[in-house]
Amino acid sequence: PPSPILHQKNLIRFVRHNLPLIRVGISNAESRQPGKAPNFSVNWAVGDTALEVINTMTGKDDMGRPSRLCKHILYSRWLRLYGKLLFLARSKQGKFSSYHETKQAANEYQDAKQALIKEFQKSGLGMWVKKPIEQDHFTLSI
Repeated sequence: PPSPILHQKNLIRFVRHNLPLIRVGISNAESRQPGKAPNFSVNWAVGDTALEVINTMTGKDDMGRPSRLCKHILYSRWLRLYGKLLFLARSKQGKFSSYHETKQAANEYQDAKQALIKEFQKSGLGMWVKKPIEQDHFTLSI
């Protein structure tokens, strides 16, 4: 069942609950063995031609390439799309200089994140763990 935190009024405008067509998982919680997690991860999305198998220790595939879900590649794809949208809209808005700056400028994302953090605290689920700030300070040239 979905988490009750998703039904909080301040979050409802930010959240859409999707139910996948295929539900594969562990139906018996007792059979889950978190200490025996596999050393690989598999991902796929509509439009992908194949599954991507990633080594969970390195974040790379068997050819040494980073995952298509890594921050760098997703940001690169976002910048290309953003550039196309700017061209179509003939906008004069400037370019973003870093991943961090781009993320900070995403107002709806920031609003949703703040609402989620507040709901975690109100629900007694603890504090949001912040990652090292350097992790998001990278730029791309596309």
